Amino acid sequence: MRQTAVAAARAAGKLLKAEFKTFKRSDVKVKGYTQLVTSADKKAEDIIISSINEAFPGHHILSEESGDNGKRSDCFWIVDPLDGTTNFSFHFPAFAVSIGVAFKSEIVLGVVYLPLLDEMFVAEKGKGAYMNGQRIKVSNYGPQRAFHTFCHGGKKCDVEKAIGYYSYLKPRDYDIRQLGSASMELAYVACGRTDSIFIPGAKPWDVAAGTLLVSEAGGRVTDASGQLWSLKSKDMIAANGLVHRSILDVIKKV
Repeated sequence: MRQTAVAAARAAGKLLKAEFKTFKRSDVKVKGYTQLVTSADKKAEDIIISSINEAFPGHHILSEESGDNGKRSDCFWIVDPLDGTTNFSFHFPAFAVSIGVAFKSEIVLGVVYLPLLDEMFVAEKGKGAYMNGQRIKVSNYGPQRAFHTFCHGGKKCDVEKAIGYYSYLKPRDYDIRQLGSASMELAYVACGRTDSIFIPGAKPWDVAAGTLLVSEAGGRVTDASGQLWSLKSKDMIAANGLVHRSILDVIKKV
């Protein structure tokens, strides 16, 4: 499964890199509140799903654009072929391919590929997290020196919760930003480029792969109440161990 996921992510990334050079903003379609979709999403998704079906025809697959294939299997693939569609459509170079695999509801494989940077992040349960074959770890910065990020789900209430979080931290001189690609931001927490991410309304295809990257890199991944994150969780916090508790405290206030 690791080989299939990595190869599929790289192939989809190659397509996205080519599409990024020629994409026209006028080709964007709106599919929901704050959500866009492009032809590149579907082309990349076709590559990934075809690869999975060829190798594992009986496996369960959930993909952002095509939805659930309805198959019953202990192995569950969770795919976002283009995480950061808005960035992509505006020619902002921050987007990723995300492929996670769960076995009996536990994430056991996570692959996040950043095509423009040619950075492949891979984590397997109990085997650590890697970027381009090199072991990665979360940072060791505390709350005041941390680089925080946030994202949001597709509902208005999620956006409002994210804005409340930002509005609490920013005036208090915390460094906090939104990069616009949850899987990319999770990969960045895993390798220590950033120190935390809070995502209200986190969708499984956006975060399944990245949550394993963070946990295998030594970080903490929970819901907004501090319970371990699962595929059923509504919100998600991923951070190094030094800042995780402070994020939970802030969320209780906003």
